[in-house]
Amino acid sequence: MLAKIISSTVVGIEAKEVVVEVDVSGGLPGFSIVGLPDPAVRESINRVKAAIKNCGFKFPTRKITVNLAPADIKKQGPSFDLPIALGILVATEQICPEALSDKVACGELSLDGKLRPITGSLPRALALKNNHMRNLLLPQDNSKEAAVVREIRVYPISNLSQAVSFLRKEIEISPLSLSVRKIWKSDGRYNLDMSDVKGQMHVKRGLEVAASGGHNLLMIGPPGSGKTMLAKCLPTILPKMNLHGALETTRIHSVSGLLSGKETLLSRRPFRAPHHTISDVALIGGGSFPRPGEISLAHNGVLFLDELPEFRRNALEALRQPLEEGKITVSRASCSIVFPAKFMLVAAMNPCPCGYFTDPRKECHCTPLQIQKYLAKISGPLLDRIDIHLEVPGLNYKELTQRPRGEDSFSIRQRVERARAVQKKRYAKEGTLSNANLKPKQIEKYCQVSQEAKELLKMAIYDLGLSARAYDKVLKLGRTIADLDEKEQMSEEHISEAISYRCLDRNIWAY
Repeated sequence: MLAKIISSTVVGIEAKEVVVEVDVSGGLPGFSIVGLPDPAVRESINRVKAAIKNCGFKFPTRKITVNLAPADIKKQGPSFDLPIALGILVATEQICPEALSDKVACGELSLDGKLRPITGSLPRALALKNNHMRNLLLPQDNSKEAAVVREIRVYPISNLSQAVSFLRKEIEISPLSLSVRKIWKSDGRYNLDMSDVKGQMHVKRGLEVAASGGHNLLMIGPPGSGKTMLAKCLPTILPKMNLHGALETTRIHSVSGLLSGKETLLSRRPFRAPHHTISDVALIGGGSFPRPGEISLAHNGVLFLDELPEFRRNALEALRQPLEEGKITVSRASCSIVFPAKFMLVAAMNPCPCGYFTDPRKECHCTPLQIQKYLAKISGPLLDRIDIHLEVPGLNYKELTQRPRGEDSFSIRQRVERARAVQKKRYAKEGTLSNANLKPKQIEKYCQVSQEAKELLKMAIYDLGLSARAYDKVLKLGRTIADLDEKEQMSEEHISEAISYRCLDRNIWAY
């Protein structure tokens, strides 16, 4: 007898429908799976056989052929265990075929028939949103994650016996119901706050400007000056994610298996801080079965690269496309997959190999050539995509013990949200999200400066040694500072502050 069960597989961050066809026929006993299965899918033969027997059902001693259609899509992961087991039970008339006619099943089976959690539950649920089949059978640990999609009905299943009893209508399982907006609004707290950072008022202001305009940021300072803590505080002052952004971010983490059973929706902006030994594939995504990298896991959040010059050159150069386009394309012989990657890049580095080139209290032992080689590890094209360069000085005793410490993240975030609202209204018809994404024509149109500010820009280029490429960066930063100040035209004060955020363009760093 032939049985057909609907399931799904995840390709990139999208779910594709898969029809699990199970044929039980005469002949020598055997069990085979076709349809481009990976090793995890092929190993389901042993798991399914043991689970059916240990749950008290009859396993046929006949020839079993399982086809995963369409056959041109690679199938990966153990999520086909449950539909294969149910298909065998339908084909051997232990379950009525009509019971599964309007249901989709996914789940990994243990040898005793219990259902283990799988990855990618949210993309699978989203794929059913516009489908006529909106009943989804999932492991209990994944049910809350999928239930945030209100258009479908998610049935939490704990084991194979319960699934069969439900399909036979011997027991009743109610679809899981969640209040998505309540979950989204309840979990927005961070462990750190900007008020926890001692001193560094100029750097805190720079972080506020970066958050207001979506500008990428580079912090330069000696060891122990607080660069990492400042970076960790940046998500606390970014505008709160909307529901669409939270679903998009959660989907990426779901595919990567980074959601615990208790998490349903990520309402906090992600903060990713990969080690400098990371490979370019792990950073941008890829592999034989392409998976999201760190830049996609930081989507709608912050990617923090500590000790920037220590990262591999090819890994850093791979950041150029996502920084420009907000996405990364991973191409393989069989497919090409696009992963979203809209993130704020925050990098930190020492000013020299020993770390004390700009420290007034400790002597630097590096030669000018060593400093030049150290800074040259960061290429010009990558540096062009970083708008703000901030010097982070070491703290003295007075700054370490001062009270009060400064504004909290909530107060700063309110100003950031007001500035973002101004930008959203200004660029509503042009598709630009923030000042950091302004194109040359938009800079000419929206970054109007006063005559005094023009003279200051001229002096900065000739006297301070600012490069020509820094000109547009200063104008974009000035636009953001003016938005924070709720001014339409940029004044001399706005341009002056913007110039102070371009320390790497000054002559002191050139050798």
